Amino acid sequence: MLSKNIEKLLQDQVKKEASSSQVYLAMANWADVNGYPGSAQFLYTHSDEERMHMLKLMKFLNERGCQAEVPALNAPKKEYSGLMEVFKAIMDHEITVTASINNIITACLKENDHLTNNFMQWYVSEQMEEENLARSIIDKLEMIGADKSSLYLFDRELGEFQAEH
Repeated sequence: MLSKNIEKLLQDQVKKEASSSQVYLAMANWADVNGYPGSAQFLYTHSDEERMHMLKLMKFLNERGCQAEVPALNAPKKEYSGLMEVFKAIMDHEITVTASINNIITACLKENDHLTNNFMQWYVSEQMEEENLARSIIDKLEMIGADKSSLYLFDRELGEFQAEH
């Protein structure tokens, strides 16, 4: 059985993961209608991944004798000035999620909850990958600048990258 504190932190993380899925979905939708099909595919896939992260947490909560809560969510932002704004927002969002996961692990260590700590290590690795990916995309977008032909190729490459992974 989880402590009330750890349960609350995990329930809050469920909401953060659900919100992440919605944020990525809104970004994908924006990319889709603004002529970035590769970026849209990349973002739709990431929306699905974030939903799976949420479901993994919900299943863990249920298996530990709690009942995971399906969270109510606020509507995410739906308009962006360009791909740079999208991926900078992703970077900021992922940094916030990482801090939340670190907070859960700190609480687990304080409460000697080694089972939950062990479970959360998967999220630590995942966050490292997410932040590195966002950082590398931002670096590429900075190199491209306003060059529309390079942006076209980048968008196509991002869609192909997603298909490979």
